Amino acid sequence: MNDLTAIIAGRGVLPVHLARTLAAQGAPFLVAEIEGAGFAASAEPGWTVEPFALERLALLFDMLHDRGVTRVVLAGGLTRPRLEPERIDPKTAQLLPRILPALGQGDDATLRAVIALFEDEGLTVVGADAVAPDLLPAPGVQTYVQPSQADMGDADRAARIVATLGAADVGQGAVVAQGLCLAVETLPGTDAMLDWVAQVAGACRPDPNGARGVFYKAPKPEQDRRVDLPAIGPATVEAAHRAGLAGIVIEAGGVMILDAEATRARADALDLFLWVRSP
Repeated sequence: MNDLTAIIAGRGVLPVHLARTLAAQGAPFLVAEIEGAGFAASAEPGWTVEPFALERLALLFDMLHDRGVTRVVLAGGLTRPRLEPERIDPKTAQLLPRILPALGQGDDATLRAVIALFEDEGLTVVGADAVAPDLLPAPGVQTYVQPSQADMGDADRAARIVATLGAADVGQGAVVAQGLCLAVETLPGTDAMLDWVAQVAGACRPDPNGARGVFYKAPKPEQDRRVDLPAIGPATVEAAHRAGLAGIVIEAGGVMILDAEATRARADALDLFLWVRSP
């Protein structure tokens, strides 16, 4: 691989995983860190890290071209930005009419607009799984704990709910117990949803001794899978355990597992199942 790859790095461990993968492959790369993302603290010797501000997006494009970047991968979390007008440079100001309308819509619309900007600059946008295919696990139950028939029924119900949510560009996850939807993922994200379930949802289960429920996660039906592909990790397992759930179900081929070995080990330790479910 001779193409120079730029990792557009937001928060979290995914950009670090991609950088380590490319380094292990001997593939040339640089990291463009979104201001405040915190990537630099995890950077290893020899990595090139260039910070940038969203208000100066056009200057990022100039830097990528100057360095000879041919493809980019967008990775990591990003809070919906509040742009500071006084920081916007003239070239970036010309891009705003293409971005601002999308910011008022869902995440998918915003990300599609961002992808279009990179592509118009002649850059190839690839997904994180194209750089690190190991992030997508094979179908099957990953843990020694297996889902019950009731859990499988709850997963089916949750999958239908998430498909409906995703079609409206709302969220990528839901919690279902005993056939009832206890919570759905919205803008605050997975952690906020599972924290809410931990606080109040215990009283919502009709049978206190029945199925404890599942957390189901999948990409939106029409989303561009090169960006915002959902992911889980050890912290997700911890949050599902605090919520009193029996396990986690993810769509095969559509949800990444970050630090897969640690994630499976933590699920085993907490007696939760982790099921990679075929659509």
